[in-house]
Amino acid sequence: MHILVNDEQTHCTDGLSVAELMATLDQDKPGVALALNQHILPRAKWDRQPLREGDELVLFQVIAGG
Repeated sequence: MHILVNDEQTHCTDGLSVAELMATLDQDKPGVALALNQHILPRAKWDRQPLREGDELVLFQVIAGG
């Protein structure tokens, strides 16, 4: 199946969870957040969220400031 990750087409296996993809991409680090189809997906839901053909993920680094 094909999905977009930061506007780049990526091939992955059917039924892969967001958590599995993030581990594969070595992006399951603290401070990494993502939007799935333009909606923020809390990290607590990554392991329960399967990816589907055509999904769009945007990864970004969360930065705290004052």
